[in-house]
Amino acid sequence: MPLETTTSGSLPRSSALIEANAARAFADDGFTLLPSPEAEELTARAVAEVVERQRSAGITLVGDGEFGKAMTNPVDYGAWWGYSFQRVSGLSLTEVNAFTEPPTLSTPGNIRLTSFLGRRDRQRFPAVYAEAVESGRIATAFPTTTGPIAYRGHEAVAADIRNLTSALRDGEQGFLTAIAPGSAARVHNDYYATDEEHIEAWADALREEYRAITDAGLILQLDDPSLAENFDQIDPEPSIADYQAFTRIRIEAINRAIEGLPKEQVRLHLCWGSWHGPHTTDVELKDILPVVLEANVGSISFEAGNVRHEHEFAVWADAEIPDDLVLVPGVVSHATNVVEHPDLVAQRIRRYTDIVGAERVIASTDCGLGGRIHPDLAWAKLDALGEGARRVG
Repeated sequence: MPLETTTSGSLPRSSALIEANAARAFADDGFTLLPSPEAEELTARAVAEVVERQRSAGITLVGDGEFGKAMTNPVDYGAWWGYSFQRVSGLSLTEVNAFTEPPTLSTPGNIRLTSFLGRRDRQRFPAVYAEAVESGRIATAFPTTTGPIAYRGHEAVAADIRNLTSALRDGEQGFLTAIAPGSAARVHNDYYATDEEHIEAWADALREEYRAITDAGLILQLDDPSLAENFDQIDPEPSIADYQAFTRIRIEAINRAIEGLPKEQVRLHLCWGSWHGPHTTDVELKDILPVVLEANVGSISFEAGNVRHEHEFAVWADAEIPDDLVLVPGVVSHATNVVEHPDLVAQRIRRYTDIVGAERVIASTDCGLGGRIHPDLAWAKLDALGEGARRVG
């Protein structure tokens, strides 16, 4: 049986789709994009096309490319997150947000996220971030939680489901991505008394989106880069014990949100953030994997082709992996313009089939490719992924 392949979600949007989303007006709140018949029609057509193109590249578990998550700029690292602002109530624009809030220092036993601009890797390499790290532009401003979080995205997720299922062939499986509670709750909070209450509120709201996706028979991918990425956003560097406790709250929120959903239809995506920076302050996989494995999911997608973390396949070999967990290693990377050789892709895949067997490995991209690298490179990498999987045999 051929090895299964997939992506981690985001794929390049056409210029027409980007322009159609850029032409959409905002609601009175200043950040909710109003529906556009042109954008909706283009999205439906684009999803059908991107599904077929994935098949041609050898992808067996296809997604919608995250096309229902608006991008208004060719370079956009935040569409996977910004879409959630459109789907919950309780948010509004304020003078302070996740990018403009002042730095926050942590203390032992009481760690807190500092501002995004106060990240430790950014402090270590200020010239690099100022001159060489492109951040692009997201489709909407970042709001703040100023009231009770509640889900309002029923029509939007229904459109995502409809567009993907319409593009699938009989018996073909597909997946949709959705932000995890811990990542969603990184917006500035002016309403809930504690971070824990804020995260729980997001978990209860997003559960509606999660259930809609699994009820449709699709795989739900929970995007939660915060699990690893938060480490860089804590100043000074926390102890591993403190960070594990901090992360466990976010895993518990995932389990709260997916309770009762079919485990085999839930995939967790773990990464260290997709921006093209040095990443010298990333937490090591060995320090968070025991906590991540407490998530009640059927599969875990993770970066395995990123040069900062490729060596950590050995951590999986030593881990207590549940017998029913499927590994989804990213074997081509969003973080380089170099297109991986298919033999290297096959080599990376075998590292994981040697650990859990080929029937429990799905080869993937390490993070989203759309909005992060040139579209031609993204598709060349997917061709390499498909060919590399075939060479595993």
